[in-house]
Amino acid sequence: MAGSRLPRQLFLQGVAAVFMFAFASLYTQIPGLYGAEGILPARRMLRPQGKGRWQQLWETPTLLWEAPTLGLDTAQGLELLSLLGTLLALGALLLRRLRHLLIYLVLWAAYLSACQVGQVFLYFQWDSLLLETGFLAMLVAPLRQHPHYKQAPQGALAGALPHEGLPFWLVRWLLFRLMFASGVVKLTSRCPAWWGLTALTYHYETQCLPTPASWFAHHLPVWLHKLSVVATFLIEIAVPPLFFAPVRRLRLAAFYSQVLLQVLIIITGNYNFFNLLTLVLTTALLDDEHLAAKSRNSQRRKTPASWPKALLAMLSWLLELTTYALLAYGTVHYFGLEIDWEKHTVRSRTTFTFHQFSQWLKMVTLPTMWLGVASLTWELLTALWRWTQVRGWLQKLCAAVQLSIFGTATVALFTISLVPYSYVEPSTHGRLWTGAHRLFGAVEHLQLANSYGLFRRMTGLGGRPEVVLEGSYDGHHWTEIEFMYKPGNVSRPPPLIVPHQPRLDWQMWFAALGPHTHSPWFTSLVLRLLQGKEPVIRLLQNDVAQYPFHKQPPTYVRAQRYKYWFSQPGEQGRWWRRQWVEEFFPPVSLGDPLLDALLRQFGLQDKSPARTRSSSSTLAQVLHWGGEVQVCLQEGLGSCQHTGYPSPRQRQQRFSDPPAEKVAMFYQPHVLRGSGSSAHLWPCAAGHDPATVP
Repeated sequence: MAGSRLPRQLFLQGVAAVFMFAFASLYTQIPGLYGAEGILPARRMLRPQGKGRWQQLWETPTLLWEAPTLGLDTAQGLELLSLLGTLLALGALLLRRLRHLLIYLVLWAAYLSACQVGQVFLYFQWDSLLLETGFLAMLVAPLRQHPHYKQAPQGALAGALPHEGLPFWLVRWLLFRLMFASGVVKLTSRCPAWWGLTALTYHYETQCLPTPASWFAHHLPVWLHKLSVVATFLIEIAVPPLFFAPVRRLRLAAFYSQVLLQVLIIITGNYNFFNLLTLVLTTALLDDEHLAAKSRNSQRRKTPASWPKALLAMLSWLLELTTYALLAYGTVHYFGLEIDWEKHTVRSRTTFTFHQFSQWLKMVTLPTMWLGVASLTWELLTALWRWTQVRGWLQKLCAAVQLSIFGTATVALFTISLVPYSYVEPSTHGRLWTGAHRLFGAVEHLQLANSYGLFRRMTGLGGRPEVVLEGSYDGHHWTEIEFMYKPGNVSRPPPLIVPHQPRLDWQMWFAALGPHTHSPWFTSLVLRLLQGKEPVIRLLQNDVAQYPFHKQPPTYVRAQRYKYWFSQPGEQGRWWRRQWVEEFFPPVSLGDPLLDALLRQFGLQDKSPARTRSSSSTLAQVLHWGGEVQVCLQEGLGSCQHTGYPSPRQRQQRFSDPPAEKVAMFYQPHVLRGSGSSAHLWPCAAGHDPATVP
């Protein structure tokens, strides 16, 4: 069996890189989002309630409880954590010695701490995915770095510890849950665009932040869009079980199919670090032999294979060919693929019904869990066999202790993950072992395992809704307030900003899906613009001079809802077309009774004054200097990320059912808990399903 030391190192490097991107991106936005003058000040989230210190930390696990002891307020503590996370992640990316269990523990704890106060701006699915992946990276990372290992003749690495492969197997299981659930929910949602295979005719235009390539992908032929949806279902539903295939070439084929999918998504959509993180997860499908530079062909020529090995190789080839044949037949049969030779197109249609798919899902969900059990059992037996090969009683004892600890942790995490995974099929969820439910409930707030399911339904079928802010000094002449990244000016090309995530721009996409009352933070945004708060203005325009009201805040602010469409080929100088739909937010000014009533309704009027920042604290002074760096980073992101033109510059949040159905495409699928009927929305991914093939 080929070893996994190189893939594990690649995985740890990748996780460090994603943590670095996530922390750095968040750091630049903290003043405007969470500062004392931000949209949702973080200090509102951490108010002691007379509980014990450890109980308080367990119920709300965040290191920011300790910010006051350092002379910092909550937002400053968040800045400190983000800076620390960025530097540690950069170190782990560049230096092998820093890829240590404790480093990844700090990274995970810092990001979990940020998510506890991040409110709606940090409740995306990739935030949960990063937390779950970061915790697994902590288990994959070694306690100490081993000296150089020689390659063993069998392909395994000599000196490898028996337990090392167990936590890394959980990465493969996470990738399976992510992809399989993402494919399944598209069909269980009964969305007509997914069932009609027309989702991609809308996706590129209506996703949150398109790229310039999205415009070109949108204008591809409809038959190719439909064929791409078929490929999406194939890669997300049919291919993931191959992650556990006994034949190595099948796992590698599954790896390259996932890589192709994620690369195409990165090209056609701005999903920050989400697709990069998914690519990092795919390293669990690789092995040392595939990543090694030198080939073993010469060795095989010198040593003829024995007849048992030759028979095993032939059976592997037969299994591989049979698998490919079944995938091809199933794709053609269930999606009615036909070649139209006259029109040079491929016709496709869904040939199965929702009832048939539901019955199939009910039939396969539990077996996929048993597939995970069987694969994990094999890994445990392999680790046990490796332990028997350890020489020396002291080394054997140490290896036994490590194997016991990491083996127990692996089995426990796998058991916990079965609960959120079973959400894809309600009857299976109900039949799950009650012990798994209790174990999951005990650690649910730590986000060690999450449910996934991207883009349940496609929105914007009649044009993408877009909210446009406007300001005025007299209430008669209005000037549009343009954002750096989201669509606004029809002549500005879409940006290319991966891996940065402008979190306010993303939430503006969600706000457009319903009335403003379903996005309470929007009222706070309007208030900050009326007050002329620079940290919030910098979320809209890094170059404050480009903000139309930089000299004096507007007297009135309102918002209009538009429908946007990509321009047609041949329309020179235009990337978008738009049409006014309705007023989204009425004109208000400071002291307006309507504005005050909305602030009271949403609990956005902070009755307690903000704590005065300690200027004497060394950390506070360092962070104040860091504010200059924030501004520079923001200006760099704003001016360098656009293509063609320079920039012109909940954990669980409750929604009523209709908006919850819309928002569930980006936040994690809502799960009904308890006896009530309120839907809890968990973090999910952005826009329409990033799992698309142009």
